[in-house]
Amino acid sequence: MSPTDTAALVEPQSPPRVSPAPAGAPRRDRATSRALLAFAPALVYLVVRHIGVLILVLLAGQNNTTAHRSLTAWDGQWYLGIATGGYGSAPDWLLDAHGQRTPQTPLAFFPGYPTVTGWLTDVSWMATDTAAFVVSILAGIAGAYALVRIGTLVRGGSRRVGLILVALFAASPMGVVLSMTYSESLFCALAAWSLVFVLRRQWVWAGVLCALAGLVRPTGLALLLAVCAAAFACAVAVRRRGGLRPALRPLGGLLLAPMGMVGYLWWAGAQIRQEQGALAQLGGWSELQRDGWNSEFDGGAATLRFTGEAIARSESVHEVGTVLVLLAAVALVVVGFVRRLEWPLLAYGLGVLIMDLGSNGLMNSKARLLLPAFTLLIPVALGLAKRKPATTLTVLVAVTVVSGWFGAHALVTWPYAI
Repeated sequence: MSPTDTAALVEPQSPPRVSPAPAGAPRRDRATSRALLAFAPALVYLVVRHIGVLILVLLAGQNNTTAHRSLTAWDGQWYLGIATGGYGSAPDWLLDAHGQRTPQTPLAFFPGYPTVTGWLTDVSWMATDTAAFVVSILAGIAGAYALVRIGTLVRGGSRRVGLILVALFAASPMGVVLSMTYSESLFCALAAWSLVFVLRRQWVWAGVLCALAGLVRPTGLALLLAVCAAAFACAVAVRRRGGLRPALRPLGGLLLAPMGMVGYLWWAGAQIRQEQGALAQLGGWSELQRDGWNSEFDGGAATLRFTGEAIARSESVHEVGTVLVLLAAVALVVVGFVRRLEWPLLAYGLGVLIMDLGSNGLMNSKARLLLPAFTLLIPVALGLAKRKPATTLTVLVAVTVVSGWFGAHALVTWPYAI
């Protein structure tokens, strides 16, 4: 080795010249990270729902229809008609399940969703159907942020759990309804935020959101019972510990929660049973549902018959799929009990399931009517959050594709209402 080589080994080498990073780069990176963090719930929800709509577009083209026609079908036409003309001026061609129509028939549909759609139509350049889609999309995004909050508040939860819960909700078996001119998206957003405030013990806001949800869908009864039970339990507990004053807030939520649903049922019942007393008028809406849509609570007898017939001899993918969804929901209730899911969340999900199983209405709507029972998906989200990211992503992609196909099949191949 030459002296020059030896010197090269012992003498310190000059560090390589590196161009300094732009001064604003770290700041831009932090801003991008914060933006992704802030918009993650919306992005997850929209990606899953757009995949479902894309599958619908593909299947609709193969069945000589369009995605727009499918997404505004059935009850969607009723909501659009009420949003355009109100209860008194809904188009005459809208009929009940028996092909009949009375002045009271439109009252079967709760006012929340068409009212918001009508307001948006009035203050914008949008057509009524466009406004209805915008309401559904924005409500779905709002619900996604609530689900992330629920995912962080439950026992063993985290933001990752919340984001997985958003994906599972958007990919529910009939998640396509969240993209339709139906009221499920708005109801689920209000119900989810109401439950967030229940978990945070902000009872007045929980009651207000519960009241608003009660104006959107009859499923609000399950939310009402869960919120009122939680508020009452809290009021009793704080009354024992700290006197009457700390119990005023949960009692306030308890009083606010029923106002939406009770108020609408009384008003609608007064239009249906005009000459009867106030208590009798509260049952008018149920009478309208029974006479117009054969829908009433029978304790589950019709559901059991439908399940037995579907398992024994049905050749319909939709009917068999509906039965599997119902069985899965029952199993998720058991899992929720075992995993000790917070009881207001479990009570709400169980309430939605009981209302669905106990009704003898359209059997093929039962998978759709379970959509608001999103709290039953929390144990699944908790389990997936513990898996490797690749495993979780694979499961969510598979669920999204299957959900998209099932929902699209129900709209473009299944010939009856969903």
